[in-house]
Amino acid sequence: MSPETNRILIAEDHRVSRHLLERNLQNWGFDVVSAEDGASAVEILDAPGAPSIAVLDWMMPKMDGVEVCRRVRLQTDRPYIYLLLLTAKSQKEEIATGLNAGADDYIIKPFDPDELRARIKVGQRVVELQRTLDKRVQDLQAALDDVKRLKRLLPICMYCKSIRDDQDYWRQIDEYIHRETGTDFSHGICPVCMDKLSKGPLLP
Repeated sequence: MSPETNRILIAEDHRVSRHLLERNLQNWGFDVVSAEDGASAVEILDAPGAPSIAVLDWMMPKMDGVEVCRRVRLQTDRPYIYLLLLTAKSQKEEIATGLNAGADDYIIKPFDPDELRARIKVGQRVVELQRTLDKRVQDLQAALDDVKRLKRLLPICMYCKSIRDDQDYWRQIDEYIHRETGTDFSHGICPVCMDKLSKGPLLP
């Protein structure tokens, strides 16, 4: 898995439980960030470079895990964060409340370490797929933007072949393409022009 999916937030107000979670995750090779309440968890998840996976205790001071899920899901312009609720609640209605608030999965306390590890690995795969999809969407948008630029009708001088840009300036074609795409040119003479040049001066 990529370093992106190896960083995990643990939000748990109970010191012993938090230490147990931290120790397990660190032993599995994860980079762990901790919070003691829901408000601190939201602050960490709102910051640039936030962990891509969060394990959130349901019952926490200042803000519970369900509300943390709601706040995170309001941030639609951020990279996706996989949210795992840690709870002693086991009623279907309560679990549904957590999932409807934006949690991706849940695990019942007291948790089994093997189950926790397996569910976090699922979260890693989901985040990897989401980041790959986001990258492909960005690449597709960039390709569409390039096509739109290429399909525009470009005014070009019939004599010197300069191009008129969007600011109504006339530019040499190599200067224009460099400005639009970053492409540089090396100049030479093609065989046809070389043959014509050997017979006399070339005319535009």
